[in-house]
Amino acid sequence: MPPKKVKSKVRKLTKAQRAKRQQEEEKRLREEEEAQLQAEKEEHRRLERERKQEELERLESKDRERRGDELDELRRLLENNQTAVIKWKTDAVEKAQWARYMTCGAIPDPEVQQDVNRYISLWRDDPEVNITLVLKQCNLALQLMEELEVLLRDVTDPQKGQNYQEGLLQLLALIHSKHILTSEEILKEASANIDTETGNMQRVIKDENITLCLWANLKKNPRFKGFNFEQAGLDFKLPKQLAVKDVAVRILHTRYDHLSLLARIAHLRIHAPGHRPLAGDEEDPVDIEIPEQRTEGEGTKEYETPQQSPDEEVQSIQGLDGTKSAASLQSRGSSAQPAEGRSSQIQTQMEALDAEGELTSPLQLTTLDHREHVQVVDLMQYTPLGGVFHYDAFHLPTQAHEVNGWKIRQLLDKGLQVFPYPMEMSNLDENEALASPPVGVSVTLPDCVVFLETPKVARWDAAAAQWRMDGITQVSYEEAEAKISFEMDAFHAFVLMQHTYANFPFQSWELRPLGQDSALFTINGALIDLSITIQGDQCMLHSEKGMGLSHIRGKWMSSPVLQRAMLNAGVNITVNEFTDKYVCTCGKDPLIEEAAYKQMALFASASAFAWSKWNVECGVEHLVMQVCEHHIPAPVLKGSWILYQLGAQRSQKLEITEKSDCYSPDLYPGSEFHSTFIHMLQDNTSIEGIARIRESNYLFVDTVENLLRATRPLMYS
Repeated sequence: MPPKKVKSKVRKLTKAQRAKRQQEEEKRLREEEEAQLQAEKEEHRRLERERKQEELERLESKDRERRGDELDELRRLLENNQTAVIKWKTDAVEKAQWARYMTCGAIPDPEVQQDVNRYISLWRDDPEVNITLVLKQCNLALQLMEELEVLLRDVTDPQKGQNYQEGLLQLLALIHSKHILTSEEILKEASANIDTETGNMQRVIKDENITLCLWANLKKNPRFKGFNFEQAGLDFKLPKQLAVKDVAVRILHTRYDHLSLLARIAHLRIHAPGHRPLAGDEEDPVDIEIPEQRTEGEGTKEYETPQQSPDEEVQSIQGLDGTKSAASLQSRGSSAQPAEGRSSQIQTQMEALDAEGELTSPLQLTTLDHREHVQVVDLMQYTPLGGVFHYDAFHLPTQAHEVNGWKIRQLLDKGLQVFPYPMEMSNLDENEALASPPVGVSVTLPDCVVFLETPKVARWDAAAAQWRMDGITQVSYEEAEAKISFEMDAFHAFVLMQHTYANFPFQSWELRPLGQDSALFTINGALIDLSITIQGDQCMLHSEKGMGLSHIRGKWMSSPVLQRAMLNAGVNITVNEFTDKYVCTCGKDPLIEEAAYKQMALFASASAFAWSKWNVECGVEHLVMQVCEHHIPAPVLKGSWILYQLGAQRSQKLEITEKSDCYSPDLYPGSEFHSTFIHMLQDNTSIEGIARIRESNYLFVDTVENLLRATRPLMYS
């Protein structure tokens, strides 16, 4: 019999095993489904990328086809505007010259050297010492100096530049000499104008350009500490050694600053720019070397008049190739003469001096005689504000005595002499020199400037023609009273200074139209917010901070004049090729920047432009800003802005918004590339907006462009 088959026992799966197997099966099916979906998505993305790439290639091809036409149209618009502006400026200059010729005013034409020399010669020979009349003459000379400064700033001919500079220096020294002569005349009559309360003579004289404070020590009270000129907001402290001497103290506050001009002339081209300036910002200026001058005695050693023979003239023209020159300026002159001999009072000798150097730090530390550390002020980083305070001590002139109704005075030919302090320091050793305490002075801050931070104090070094911050101690600033007090080792001219770029970098900015040929440019600075209304070729400053700006706020003036006025008032918003050494920047290509400002100006009557946070993220070769069409004076509504990106080759509308999480250069769907910014904007501008743009006045366009190029908001915000 065949053997019986043994039935194999099939193990039944437990409930848990069946559940596990089912889960594995479901997982496998799910993974297969997900893999299929992922493959479909990848295919979809690939097709989408190919579609976008094809679309981009199509748009780029379209952009290339019309690139030449767009660039030609932009070039034509800019050239037409520039031609019209140049013609207008040329006509304006000719009209001004003719009007000047017809008025036959008291001030000579600064461009005619013979007239300037004749004016200086006649005034030098004028024996007038009456303070009122002399100050009127000084005010006329200051107007002439302002015109010469403008010509010197824009000159390209080295010979003309040399002439303008010589005229400036001669007028500078002559004004200083006249101030010395009038001060001497007043001090000669000190005993006749004695103050019964103090027993000394004190006098304050003011006009629109200067405040003169004079004090004569007639009583010689050893307990005398100092005097407060309340009317002028100035007071001084006198060391005990001087309280018993025949000494006179003069504090002359000039609301202009010609010493810084001397420093800039003496140290031309000692800086090297870090970033390229905007193309065409400035022509290469003429670099004219300042001759060395030395003074021995009369008055103070701050100014001297150049007298130069033809064989002593030295000129050099330098470009922006990194070559630097510097020259030191020292005064040289003779003592003061009586009225009939005053024409030879400030004769000087000019010698050419070449030197090389570069101020690479804000306060450059140098060594003098291997002993003294000198803190030289970098006038690129710091700006003197409120004018110069000339703080001097003089020998009190011999006073007249009355005898039997006659006034008897000893006549001396040496004029007003500086009182040396510390006294005979050259003959003292270091320990004895310490016995001469410092001289103190307190100044109420001028009301024509805004100090955004605690003022710095700098004193004038006449020998080196530079401002220095060493030798100034015990500085105390009372912000509530707007008063600063300090001490110096000797009597010096001094200034109050502030960081030139205290309000940088800008936090944001906006340029929006107010109407046809009218716009409002707003800058939110680091410390103060400012707005400028642009109307045609004129600008008007607005600011909530009124103190110190009343003389320029709400007044129409040209853009360059307003920029200089704001700089002198302590609210600077303009930059130059050295600014990046002191301010953090976005680091943009200046050529792309310049192109952007030119095209923004063309559309400024119909489009608003504003700061974008993505401008920092987009790289050196691109600019990003917010733009929208805007026709009413009211602020731009939120949500109206569109982001645009500008590059060297093309401009585009961006898909991201200001609220996006990260930067992306993706093109806005449905938009196109354009080779110029204005053609990009035209795609989103209405017919009314296009009409406004075409009717824009060339002066308005030029003014907007000038303001944008001067402030460079795309770089410094």
